[in-house]
Amino acid sequence: MTADHSNTNSALTLYGKMLTFSRIKLITDDLNAIDTALAELLSNKTSQIPIVIDSDIPQDLSAVVDLLWSWGLQPIGVIQGVLDQQAKQMRLAVFPTDGKRIERIRPIKKTESTTVAKNNQPSEASDAKQQEVSLVSDEMTTLIYDQMLRSGQSINHVGGDLILTNCVNNGAEVITDNSLHIYGRAQGRLVAGATGDKNARIFCQRFNPSLVSVAGTYCLADNIPENVIDKAVQVSFKEGEGLIFTVMNNS
Repeated sequence: MTADHSNTNSALTLYGKMLTFSRIKLITDDLNAIDTALAELLSNKTSQIPIVIDSDIPQDLSAVVDLLWSWGLQPIGVIQGVLDQQAKQMRLAVFPTDGKRIERIRPIKKTESTTVAKNNQPSEASDAKQQEVSLVSDEMTTLIYDQMLRSGQSINHVGGDLILTNCVNNGAEVITDNSLHIYGRAQGRLVAGATGDKNARIFCQRFNPSLVSVAGTYCLADNIPENVIDKAVQVSFKEGEGLIFTVMNNS
């Protein structure tokens, strides 16, 4: 019996969707040390961030994958190198190495309780380059970053809105799973709703990015409407229409 392939065109649809993932560089094969580092980096175990594993030293890849999953991360592949063979056996993707790596900004936290004060003494920490403000709650935190984000730098925030009070230069990227607010000129890669939140939005004082994305739907600079460039703009996602660009008037 021969299969009928007359309707093969309806078997699948290829969408122009962007998958935002993080790259984790392992500098040890000590799983306890990796676990401790993850505990310091992540605020919860429900982030569901796709992860690509990068390591120059041999690892027990199966154990590393299990550990990442236990933290709510989703390993999807490895960077080409010493882990290739294990990755192929586990049917994980193998990504090619690239040239310039992007520097991830790791802010220092300052926390404030959102509940009724009971001898609250908010802890404060400052750094010449980095600052994070987190509202302590079960799920939501807000990150405020005051410095200019330069080419080759990245901020990836999970669990709340991301607010930048300065500029984002070309070659930089800002990623959050909620809404993104930028009060300077916004260039580079701007990503909101990185884990699929279709209600996330991007607000920019001066909008001129190389790429903009909300909930996985993206638009490159060449396809962004000319009338919104360098304007105060809101970007949202609408089902069936994609990205909506709205100029925000002060009047």
